[in-house]
Amino acid sequence: MIRVRCPICDRWMMGASTKEWPDFPFCSPRCRLVDLGRWLGEEYAVRRGPDAEQTPAPDEDEENIP
Repeated sequence: MIRVRCPICDRWMMGASTKEWPDFPFCSPRCRLVDLGRWLGEEYAVRRGPDAEQTPAPDEDEENIP
């Protein structure tokens, strides 16, 4: 038994499995398109980790060059 809310409209989706909701994790094709539009409109963004902002460390071989 599943009982989750649509991340777009907050509608409850209840059923025996996700197979009952063909647009899962969304409740409808409309909510799926709204989500896609938000990604394409850059309302959502994937955050970079702290390692992505740092410069790469030099190789050990480069440090030992006289």
